Amino acid sequence: MAHKRRNGPRTGLLGGSFNPAHGGHRRITLFAMAALGLDEAWWLVSPGNPLKPNRGMAPLGARVCSARAAARRAPIRVSAIERHWPSRYTVDTLRALVRRWPKRRFVWLMGADNLAQFHRWKDWRGIAKIMPIAVIARPGYDAAAIASPAMAWLRRYRVDAASFRKRGKWSAPALIELRFDPDPRSATQLRHADPDWASRYHGGLLRDQLTHDIIHTGNSKAGGA
Repeated sequence: MAHKRRNGPRTGLLGGSFNPAHGGHRRITLFAMAALGLDEAWWLVSPGNPLKPNRGMAPLGARVCSARAAARRAPIRVSAIERHWPSRYTVDTLRALVRRWPKRRFVWLMGADNLAQFHRWKDWRGIAKIMPIAVIARPGYDAAAIASPAMAWLRRYRVDAASFRKRGKWSAPALIELRFDPDPRSATQLRHADPDWASRYHGGLLRDQLTHDIIHTGNSKAGGA
């Protein structure tokens, strides 16, 4: 007699430069986890992003260390898994993650600032068809996100958070809009206030929390979004 296949952990994916990671990343992640009924979240620290200037980008090891510190004692795992794959575009990353962890149910987490430029990402419609997308409001970007070409396409797939939580099986495309008290913190402000923040993260062994291999602290290289 065949056994019914159980659904795997509900996992939120938050990608970014984390240059540096900070309490704002943690807060929006924990908020999204509670709103969507997620079991855990993975922070995917990008080796590089073609939509962001490479100037001022701290070494990958420092950014991963800052993410580990910000995620401490939370159900968040930090990884730089993209550095192992030929392509660093988000669409390719998500396809690879789904292949590698087929029993997990993933949801892509992004801020409204990313939704505003989502139409510039490689195969953004393909991303939306791989897994549900939860968009978190961010001060100053909501109007641009609402008016964006991506939103014009995605709004037909809106699902409210309460309905999404109750779904036994997830399907995509699906857009969940999340709103909570604004968090004014940003990595840009932190870099301006402390330009040498990355120098505090050096030495010792740093292991990737998904692949468990050692992350070397070299300079970041341009990659994908």
